[in-house]
Amino acid sequence: METEWILDVLADLRTFARQNGLPALAEQIDETCLLAAVEIASTAEGLPGHERGTAGKDGTAADLLGESV
Repeated sequence: METEWILDVLADLRTFARQNGLPALAEQIDETCLLAAVEIASTAEGLPGHERGTAGKDGTAADLLGESV
C-alpha cells in the first residue's frame, strides 16, 4: 500500500534514537509504529477514520491493540 513507507521512516527514527542515547524517544516511536500499523491495516480494510476507533484510556497504541508494549 502507498502509506506503508511511513513504517520504514519510523523504524529509521527509532534506530537513530536508540543509537544516540534517546531511549524514551525510541520507546515512544515503538508505540507510534504500532499505531501506524493499526491505522494502515484499518485503512486497507476499508474502514473510514471515525470507525477505526481511537486509542484507549491513556492514549497509547498498546491500549488500542489491547496489548502491553
